[in-house]
Amino acid sequence: MSSPFTDLPDLAGRLLGGSVPWANDELFASRDNLIEPHDAEFRPKTFGTRGQVYDGWETRRRRSPGYDEAIIRLGVPGVVVAVDIDTAHFIGNYPPEASIEGCAVPGYPNLDVVQAAEWRELVPRSLIDGNSHNRVLVLGHADPYDDDAIAGELVTHVRLKIYPDGGVARLRVHGIPIIDPRIIDAGPFDLAALENGGLVTGSSNAFYSSATNLILPGPARTMGEGWETSRRRDDGHDWVEFGLAATGHVKLIEIDASHFVGNAPGAAMVEGRNGEDAPWVPVLDRTPLQPNIRHRFPVPDAGPLTHLRMNVYPDGGLARFRAYGTPTPEARAAIGRRFAAALPFDMASNLF
Repeated sequence: MSSPFTDLPDLAGRLLGGSVPWANDELFASRDNLIEPHDAEFRPKTFGTRGQVYDGWETRRRRSPGYDEAIIRLGVPGVVVAVDIDTAHFIGNYPPEASIEGCAVPGYPNLDVVQAAEWRELVPRSLIDGNSHNRVLVLGHADPYDDDAIAGELVTHVRLKIYPDGGVARLRVHGIPIIDPRIIDAGPFDLAALENGGLVTGSSNAFYSSATNLILPGPARTMGEGWETSRRRDDGHDWVEFGLAATGHVKLIEIDASHFVGNAPGAAMVEGRNGEDAPWVPVLDRTPLQPNIRHRFPVPDAGPLTHLRMNVYPDGGLARFRAYGTPTPEARAAIGRRFAAALPFDMASNLF
């Protein structure tokens, strides 16, 4: 069964550009750890000058009424569908309760503007467990794939509150990216990019690392930040399927094999289709790949497409996948309507 915790991207993740600009307290462990992409780690009896070292955010023991809080700037604004308040390795020092709020502030505001914004409740104050994934659907999203989720209100920042104090290892903010349509009009547009609303809708194998890494922003810094399959021992091949951010015409395919030296695929091909039930049509014919190289292929127009599928032969790993092109006029108009509908009233009145 589909789950927002596995299917939807973490909009707050550092690899997607998230940051933690503020916390009221981080005496024992840094707020920046909240959005690290890897699972939290723990080495018992590892002490620094402030006590046991924790891979998470940990505040001092509160001796007065109140709560501790941290503000997270989402790497990609969007509709927040679900959150995971992960307290891994926090056993005697986790907060017994937590809540999450969200706000939408245009542009790149400073901390004062963000703190003064109108915040709304996403997750009410709730009991949480220590050393656990505390996974919660956001208010109003009983079904994360219904029309209400798609049309929900835009969020650019979230605020995690813990009662009264303690430690949280990671905060995952799963949701649906909402792109400002003005970005589409400004220049080259990657129809597959996660930050633009593209998603990985399936893959044959993700033994070593997730196929979603292929559509993260920026170059991969290591092999571990790409997609890598296990070694095939049959006559088949591996593949990954992308749902495009908008129906569009693909003009340039980029297949980046950087960092994959002895384990890059020998070849790749790309197909596309217009609609989930439509037949696949060729976009890029089967083409040899070289290890540790970024490949760029201009491609003929295969017509309007909603999905792409990259087949790799026979297996291996890649760092990034890009599909540059232009949305159809109808898709561009739909993105504009969706963006406008997601804006809070005060934000919409300032932009339009």
